[in-house]
Amino acid sequence: MAEGERQPPPDSSEETPSGAQNFIIPKKEIHTVPDMGKWKRSQAYADYIGFILTLNEGVKGKKLTFEYRVSEEAENLVSTVVPPQLAAAVPEVAVYLKESVGNSTRIDYGTGHEAAFAAFLCCLCKIGVLRVDDQIAIVFKVFNRYLEVMRKLQKTYRMEPAGSQGVWGLDDFQFLPFIWGSSQLIDHPYLEPRHFVDEKAVNENHKDYMFLECILFITEMKTGPFAEHSNQLWNISAVPSWSKVNQGLIRMYKAECLEKFPVIQHFKFGSLLPIHPVTSG
Repeated sequence: MAEGERQPPPDSSEETPSGAQNFIIPKKEIHTVPDMGKWKRSQAYADYIGFILTLNEGVKGKKLTFEYRVSEEAENLVSTVVPPQLAAAVPEVAVYLKESVGNSTRIDYGTGHEAAFAAFLCCLCKIGVLRVDDQIAIVFKVFNRYLEVMRKLQKTYRMEPAGSQGVWGLDDFQFLPFIWGSSQLIDHPYLEPRHFVDEKAVNENHKDYMFLECILFITEMKTGPFAEHSNQLWNISAVPSWSKVNQGLIRMYKAECLEKFPVIQHFKFGSLLPIHPVTSG
C-alpha cells in the first residue's frame, strides 16, 4: 500500500448489525515476537491503518478552526457517550478508552496509549456512533481535545515516556498529531517544513496547526538547542515539502510503532478489531 493511499474507512454499514453482533472483551494476542506476523495480517491492522489514513486525507490543507460539520450521532456521543441501543458494545469499546491514558502503576505514557485512543475512535466509527462525515471533527475536536488532556497530565504528573527512543525518537509521547498535522500543512501558501523550527512562525500559527502545537509543547517541556533534544524533528525540517514529510511520517509510524513488538504486545483485540486475518473481497 502506498503511504499516501487512502483506504476505505471502517464503515458501520458493512458491519454486522449491532443488535446481532456478539461483542467481546478485547484481550492481548501478541505474546511473542513471531506473533507480530499475525498482527500485520490481521483485520485489526488493516482497519486501524485504514482509519488513520482516512483521517489523514480528511484534514489535508485544513486549519484547526476549519468549519466542519458534525453528524447528529457525534452530537449524541458528546451528551450520552454511547446511545442505549448500542449498550452491548460499551464493555468492548471502553477497554480502548481505558488503555489510552497511560499506565497508572508506572505513571508512563507513549504511542501505544495514543494508538489505543485511535482504536477507540475507530471502534466508535465501526458501531456507527461516529460516521465517515465526522472525519475532520474526529481529529480537530475529539483527538485534539484528548491531546490537551494528555499534555496536562504529562505536565502535572511528569509522566515517563513509555518506550521512548530518547533524542533519536520523533517525540517522547505522541506520533499521530505529527502525521495529521503535516497533512494539514500540505500546499500551505507560505509555511514550509523549515519554518517549524522558527520560534516566531510557531508562536504565530500553532493554534491553527497540530504539528506546530506539538512543536510548541516540546519547547515548553525541554531545554537546550532544538537540534540536540529533538534531533529527528530537526532533520525533518530540512525536507522540502509537507507532502514528503507526511508520507515519510506514515512510513516511520508503521516501522517504529505498528511493527514494534514492545508497542503492539499491549494492543487488545475483540470483535470490532479482530486478530483474524484480513478477508479479501
